[in-house]
Amino acid sequence: MPIYSYFCETNGRTIDVRHRVEVELQTWGEVCYAAHLPIGDTDFLTPVRKRLSPPALAFPTGNSALRDQGFTKLVKRDEGVYENLTRSGDEARYMRADDPASLPDLRRKIGD
Repeated sequence: MPIYSYFCETNGRTIDVRHRVEVELQTWGEVCYAAHLPIGDTDFLTPVRKRLSPPALAFPTGNSALRDQGFTKLVKRDEGVYENLTRSGDEARYMRADDPASLPDLRRKIGD
């Protein structure tokens, strides 16, 4: 089921609700009921507007793109052994649970 965002001008809140396409929520009470949230101080019959949002799209990303964005991709190869597919520079290709020197330098990858 898709997720829809509803905005209430009275209280300035936006709530995300998952429901079927044919369902049309029109009041704050309906939105809170569908989202399993308390109504609060806002009147049950207060009108809401459905907000349009871009669809969530997922595209396959290669290992080099992940590395360039600062991610680390690990693939389990054996018990306690992982291959670092996004290694860069002097990072070890294989990480071992019992060898802290084989872990990637996350401080270098993660910036403020």
